[in-house]
Amino acid sequence: MKSAYELAMQRLGGAARQYTAAQKEQLADLDRLYESKIVQAKFAAQARRAGVQGDAAKLKQIDDDLAVEIRSHEARRERKKEELRAEFAAGDSKP
Repeated sequence: MKSAYELAMQRLGGAARQYTAAQKEQLADLDRLYESKIVQAKFAAQARRAGVQGDAAKLKQIDDDLAVEIRSHEARRERKKEELRAEFAAGDSKP
């Protein structure tokens, strides 16, 4: 089964990069780290929601804040993964 990255590379006409098991594990570690941060943010938002007692404006603000935080974590994760991929590629080109 191809990853989203491999599918995107295929669509763009680039060669999909083959990673070692250690490299795949590093990428998976990043996914796990940022997924845990997203879950923590959701739990914190849920706790904040419980404390506002139905105030619609406050509930909307909490939901908006959560959406921003999730997007921020996802963007950081992708940036870190791209940095790792660049390191992997640089390591391959060394003699």
